[in-house]
Amino acid sequence: MKLFDVYPLIPVTITKAEGCKLWDDQGQEYIDLYGGHAVISIGHTHPHYVKRIKDQLDQIAFYSNSIQIPVQKEYAEKLGELSGYPEYELFLCNSGAEANENAIKLASFATGKSGFIAFSGGFHGRTSGAVALTDNPKIVAPCNAREDFQILPWGDLEAVEKRVKDGNIAGIIIEGIQGVNGIQVPSPEFLTGLAGIAKSYGVKLILDEVQSGFGRTGKFFAHQLVDGVEPDIISMAKGMGNGFPIGGILISPEFKATYGLLGTTFGGNHLACAAGLAVLEVIENENLLENATKLGEKLLAELKEVPGITAIRGTGLIIGIDLDREAGPVRSELVKKYHMFTGSAAGKNTIRLLPPLNIEWNQLNSFLTALKEILSQSPSS
Repeated sequence: MKLFDVYPLIPVTITKAEGCKLWDDQGQEYIDLYGGHAVISIGHTHPHYVKRIKDQLDQIAFYSNSIQIPVQKEYAEKLGELSGYPEYELFLCNSGAEANENAIKLASFATGKSGFIAFSGGFHGRTSGAVALTDNPKIVAPCNAREDFQILPWGDLEAVEKRVKDGNIAGIIIEGIQGVNGIQVPSPEFLTGLAGIAKSYGVKLILDEVQSGFGRTGKFFAHQLVDGVEPDIISMAKGMGNGFPIGGILISPEFKATYGLLGTTFGGNHLACAAGLAVLEVIENENLLENATKLGEKLLAELKEVPGITAIRGTGLIIGIDLDREAGPVRSELVKKYHMFTGSAAGKNTIRLLPPLNIEWNQLNSFLTALKEILSQSPSS
């Protein structure tokens, strides 16, 4: 049997990882500036993370949500404390797409409506409802397409209010910072405007923090960079488990839970919650939000001085870099010659940086040196 070939692969086999370093099967060391799609939040094989999972594995790895699971409650309490949403409730699942599916479903249940609004450039997942709200027709199968799910222009509050006034809108979903689209940051006016429209018309505001959450911006969630925005639902995954599959939604107190409303077999299992707790504990104990803020500010300032860069976006350790040439060859050279992993984006000229939050300045500075050397050459050379 062969694997279903849906991923273009970098010709490197990673066999070991520690902190922000990777090693391939030939013993070559690399710097991880991408964290496997923003997943590695506290560094690879962090000792506390490994111990938490091993200790849990020695006790019980899994049982379904038909029994009491104290580590779930422990996780919820810690998450509420660190995120700044202690009054919200938590539903755990397994991935970002699944988190968004549950957010969409819950908003529809609460409003009795079926329509949703998303935005150009947005990415919310590849499953049925999430992909219908993702701005990429190539990955939307005919069975996914829905007329009552509409993608409106990024930043256009007038278009949003007009569509909401037309009726049958259950919710508005927006990324805290668009990731796949090259790190596009919504303006404070756009986010507060959406919150105002949602409140005025009884529409649920869903903040997709799957990529932009868990300290990546220097705030716990990206939308917390803007004062006065309190979503009805916040979806999470990626950095939540540092590589262990876990996702979830934070749910406003306005929603009422009933038995069977939402459900999952694997979501919130013992190992996932142990991994999640380890992430929160390391973020808190090692001051990783502060580290993301400090290093992000320094990196952004340095990038502004690099010839060949045409635009820079982001905050903290979620950064998009537009080049004066296609990014693919640059990223390839970073891997082959300089042994550094970076991320692609929807735009062909964009590099994404999403390193572990405990990365050190010397590692980021090595990237700056490498990028300068590559961009000092003509694109055709």
